[in-house]
Amino acid sequence: MIHISFELHEGTLASVRRDPEAFTRELRLAAAIKWYEMRRVSQGRAAEIAGVSRAEFIDALGRHGVSPFQETEDELIESVRSHEP
Repeated sequence: MIHISFELHEGTLASVRRDPEAFTRELRLAAAIKWYEMRRVSQGRAAEIAGVSRAEFIDALGRHGVSPFQETEDELIESVRSHEP
């Protein structure tokens, strides 16, 4: 496992009203959601980054207004059409 650290100004955690552990959890989840939304990682990998189960990650996507489906509407329509007899 890789350990990553970075510096924050002293008031940062206080301004977001989070202790270091909560801040770290939220930061990991936010990064995972954004990278999933950008199609840089799969749901499974994003859940791993966030430190949650895949089901919990899908629930978090809904809470943050991000679709759990990476295919666009046009891609879904094309996929259905390509499987029609």
